[in-house]
Amino acid sequence: MNLEEYKGVFVFAQQVDNELTGIAFELIGKGKDLAKDLNTEVTAVLLGSGVKGLADELAAYGADRVIVVDDPQLKDYRTEPYTHALASVINEYKPEIMLIGATAIGRDLGPRVSARVHTGLTADCTQLEIGDFPLVVREGQEQKHNQLLMTRPAFGGNTIATIACPDNRPQMATVRPGVMQRRERVEGAKAEVIEYNPGFTPDDKYVEIMDIVKSVATTVDIMDANILVSGGRGLGAPENFKMLEELAEVLGGEVSCSRAVVDAGWKDKELQVGQTGKTVRPQVYFAIGISGAIQHVAGMEEADLIIAINKDETAPIFDVADYGVVGDAFKIVPKLTELLKKNVK
Repeated sequence: MNLEEYKGVFVFAQQVDNELTGIAFELIGKGKDLAKDLNTEVTAVLLGSGVKGLADELAAYGADRVIVVDDPQLKDYRTEPYTHALASVINEYKPEIMLIGATAIGRDLGPRVSARVHTGLTADCTQLEIGDFPLVVREGQEQKHNQLLMTRPAFGGNTIATIACPDNRPQMATVRPGVMQRRERVEGAKAEVIEYNPGFTPDDKYVEIMDIVKSVATTVDIMDANILVSGGRGLGAPENFKMLEELAEVLGGEVSCSRAVVDAGWKDKELQVGQTGKTVRPQVYFAIGISGAIQHVAGMEEADLIIAINKDETAPIFDVADYGVVGDAFKIVPKLTELLKKNVK
């Protein structure tokens, strides 16, 4: 493999029902940072049927180029045709870096594409940067420059690993939604649009979709909330979340929770924050009765302001909190809610 042939940062611009998902814009934003360090451009890869009109939206968020694979076989996500399409784009245009969102679709697509193009894949990354690898040089070992350093939780979230793929291209990673920040939208921005279609030959690997049944969401998307009031196992019982709901209502926020709460059956998994839940970036995050295990912190540490309330003064959550209150949440939260009711208009 001639590594010099591979240039540029590519991102998979996921769309569903001809509507781009937020992770597409987040990846473009991070892709621009990486591309700046490599002195290259960002290319969005758009797969679907009748999706060419979405190219301008990708340009508005920073894509320099959009490769469109438009075919009826790509109308709905299916593993084989999407894998064939993205792998073909990679083989044809040879990107140095390929980023995919760690969504349900991305987690299915990424590993298959990496196997198809004979490269590695680092999954569920929380940080990406350009640097030297290995990080610590040992005697007789060559350090390579301008490598994609992919950081992710490892060993059940008990440590953080930095991984590189120095000998194969592209360097591939899936990135959790909500981890990277999208750029400001630039109205009227344009990108070079390239239409490419490798052709499709349906065979027994092509799943036939008989019907699509869409569920109606009964909970809000906590990733969109500006204020989150999050509760943990320290609340003791599901009915105690009532006081969190009252606080969230006064603040105009939403309630979320830790994994322990979901495992206990107190709250829906859609409200879970953390490594195995959702990554959130609210303006204000209340961590109430949450110890602050690394798995939870990984999902909320990028909040603008973190306020922790816990009776255990040694709880790890205080290490990441901007403000910490050591005390009984059952006394503090109702008083805080009452005070806010008098002062928040």
